[in-house]
Amino acid sequence: ISLFLFLQMNRTKGDEEEYWNSSKFKAFTFDDEDDELSQLKESKRAVNSLRDFVDDDDEDDLERVSWTGEPVGSISWSIKETAGNSGSSHEREQLKNRNSFSTYAQLPKPASTYSLSSFFRGRTRPGSFQSLSDALSDTPAKSYAPELGRPKGEYRDYSNDWSPSDTVWRLRKGKVCSLERFRSLQDKIQLLEEAVSMHDGNVITAVLIFLKRTLSKEILFRELEVRQVALRHLIHFLKEIGDQKLLLDLFRFLDRTEELALSHYREHLNIQDPEKRKEFLKTCIGLPFSAEDSAHIQDHYTLLERQIIIEANDRHLELAGQTEVFRKHPRKASILNMPLVTTPFYSCFYHYTEAEGTFSSPVNLKKTFKIPDKQYVLTALAARAKLRAWHDVDALFTTKNWLGYTKKRAPIGFHRVVEILHKNSAPVQVLQEYVNLVEDVDTKLNLATKFKCHDVVIDTCRDLKDRQQLLAYRSKVDKGSAEEEKIDALLNSS
Repeated sequence: ISLFLFLQMNRTKGDEEEYWNSSKFKAFTFDDEDDELSQLKESKRAVNSLRDFVDDDDEDDLERVSWTGEPVGSISWSIKETAGNSGSSHEREQLKNRNSFSTYAQLPKPASTYSLSSFFRGRTRPGSFQSLSDALSDTPAKSYAPELGRPKGEYRDYSNDWSPSDTVWRLRKGKVCSLERFRSLQDKIQLLEEAVSMHDGNVITAVLIFLKRTLSKEILFRELEVRQVALRHLIHFLKEIGDQKLLLDLFRFLDRTEELALSHYREHLNIQDPEKRKEFLKTCIGLPFSAEDSAHIQDHYTLLERQIIIEANDRHLELAGQTEVFRKHPRKASILNMPLVTTPFYSCFYHYTEAEGTFSSPVNLKKTFKIPDKQYVLTALAARAKLRAWHDVDALFTTKNWLGYTKKRAPIGFHRVVEILHKNSAPVQVLQEYVNLVEDVDTKLNLATKFKCHDVVIDTCRDLKDRQQLLAYRSKVDKGSAEEEKIDALLNSS
C-alpha cells in the first residue's frame, strides 16, 4: 500500500507538472512572473487614471480582445502587448500556434490597427501609433523641446561662466547670454564699465535696464553719479519710456533743479482735461526755472486760461446761430490747447472788431503776450484776406501822422503783402494797389508781370522811359484790349 501510494503521488505530481507546462495558463510564482505582473498592474493603474480625460461615449466603440485574441470587454490585452515582449517564450509559441497575435515587429499592417491612444479616443489610426498626448487633444501639438541635433559646441552659448568682458562682447554681437549670474554689486559695476568701454549705446542701455531692475534707486543713482556716460544714457532711456517718477527722483538726487522743473512741467502733456491742465500749469509757475523759461510757463498758463473762456463763449455763439461769421464759416476745431501763433489768427478771424477790453480781442492778445508787430500784421493779414475783407486789409496798413495825413506802411514789406493777397485770390485791383507801393523798381516790375498787373507794368515803363520794354510787353496783353491801346498811345506820343 505504501508503495502504491508513493507511485500514485509521483504520477500525480508528474501529471500536474505536465499540465502546467503544456497549458496556456501558468501557475502562480513569486519570481518568474513577478516583474511582468507588477508592470501589468502599473500599466492598468496608468490607464485607469487617464479614463477621466476620455469621453464616456467613446468607450462603446472600442474593439476589445481577450488573452486568446477573442474580442471581449477588457483592454488589458492591449496594455500587455504594448508593454513589450516580456512574456515567456513558451507563451509566445502557444500564441503563434493559435494564429493569434505576435509582437508589433511581426505584425503585418491590417486594415485597422489600434494604438494605446486609439483606445482612449475610440478611433483607429492605420499604420501608426500615436502618443498619449495626441489622444487627449484634437489640435496639432507643438514641440517646445530643444533641437537635439544641434552640435555640442553651440551649447556653450548658454554657459553661465562668461566674464563681464565676454558677456558685453556677446551682447554686442547679438548672441544669447544671461546677466542674472552677476549678483554682487562689484560684478554689476564691472559689467557696466565694460559696456561703457565698448562705446555701444545699445549694450549700455541693456546693462542699465538690468541694473535698474536689480539695484535699489539709491545705489543705482550713487554709482551713476560718477559715471556720466552711463548717466546720460539712463536719462535718455527714462525720457523715451516716459518713466517720469524715476526721472524726477534721479534729478532730485543729482540736485538738478532746472531739469527737475522741466521734467515736471512736461507731465502736462499727459493731462487731457483743460481745467486740470490749467491747474497743473499753475503749480509749475513756482518751480525753479530760468528767468526765460519762467516767463514761458506764465504765458502758457495765461493762454490756456484765455482759451477756456473764449471756447465757452464761442461754442455758445455757434449753437445760437446769430453771429454771421460763425454761420458762414463754421469752426473746424476747438481753440483749446492751440499754440500762441494759432490763437491770434483765430481771434482775428472771428473777433477782429471786438474792443480791446475783451479776452478774445486780437489787440488784447497782442498786448498780453507781447506779440511783435511783424508777427501780428502777418497773422491779421492772413486772417482777413481769407475772409476777403479788403477794407480791413487796407485799414491794417493805413497810419496817420500827427498832422492827420494818412500813409500806408507795412512792417513786413509790401512785396510780402502782395504775395499773401495773391495766395488768398485777391482781385487785380487790390493787388495793383499794393504792387505800386513796392519801392524797389525791379521787384515791382517782376511782381506786376508775375501777377498780370498790366497798368503797373505800363506806368513803370513809362516812368522809366523804356520804349523797348513797352514794345516787348505789348505782345503779352490781349489784342484790342484797353492795355494794348494804352501802350500804343504811349509809343505814338514818344
